[in-house]
Amino acid sequence: MTPKLTLGPIAYHWSAEERRDFYARIADEAAIDEVYLGEVICSKRAPFHEADLPATIERLERAGKTVVLSTLAEVMLKRERKATGDLADMDHPEIEINNAAGLYARGTRPHRIGPFMNGYNEATIAWMAGKGATHVCLPTELPGEAIAVAAKAARALGLGVEVQVFGRASLAVSARCYHARAHGRTKDNCQFVCENDADGMPLRTSDDRPILRINGIQTQSESYVSLLPECTALTAGGVTHLRLMPQAVDMVQVAAVFRGVLDGALGLAGAEARLQELCDGIGFSNGFFHGQAGYRRITAASPA
Repeated sequence: MTPKLTLGPIAYHWSAEERRDFYARIADEAAIDEVYLGEVICSKRAPFHEADLPATIERLERAGKTVVLSTLAEVMLKRERKATGDLADMDHPEIEINNAAGLYARGTRPHRIGPFMNGYNEATIAWMAGKGATHVCLPTELPGEAIAVAAKAARALGLGVEVQVFGRASLAVSARCYHARAHGRTKDNCQFVCENDADGMPLRTSDDRPILRINGIQTQSESYVSLLPECTALTAGGVTHLRLMPQAVDMVQVAAVFRGVLDGALGLAGAEARLQELCDGIGFSNGFFHGQAGYRRITAASPA
């Protein structure tokens, strides 16, 4: 079975116009089967693009894409609880839950589990399925062996299984906004400084080496996760959906590379070279998959 290619929710504070243009291209040009929408990182950003959601959903669905709405990863305030509850009350589109507050609000009605919910093992996945989960996106830091075990258990329960195969890994979310603090501002008076970093704010070591990216309250990897060489092993192990995370590169062409490999139309060596060209200047990593430090690139998994 050919896995479905999905597009995760935009993690960054892109402008409403940038989002409209981005999703128009995804609808019209991208070899994507399913698209996740919604604000996952910072509830303060949501009003900038919420008004466009109905039109975006309509356009994507008209193009044959399945749309899923994602909830916040961190729920701390009353308005965030309300926003999560409002999403949980919806019957259409599908809902991806990224926080326990969403589970509470959704009850046992069908829903997907996002990567922030930490479905690390068979027992947790079985519990989630018992609460109405139909699909689980596994955390990015799981090694390949654990993914295979989790996918087998999830498939036995009838769940879809998703793994991120492209884009920066989410390493942590915090109650504080380091993005604001780095510019001498507070979280409540951030003035949306994160909008200046469309691909995250680089964080460097004292000897000026890039190490992480900051995105509001989120800490991300500096490198892009790329599991292009590992896609065959993932699908053979029961993974049904492969997730691309939106980055400030040509995501239509990124999707074309992955689709070409999945369909057998592109050789792996050429596809890897094309992906590197599209992401010029950004390193790739796959260490987590191979049970090593996440930032590492294990070249043994790549073509010679």
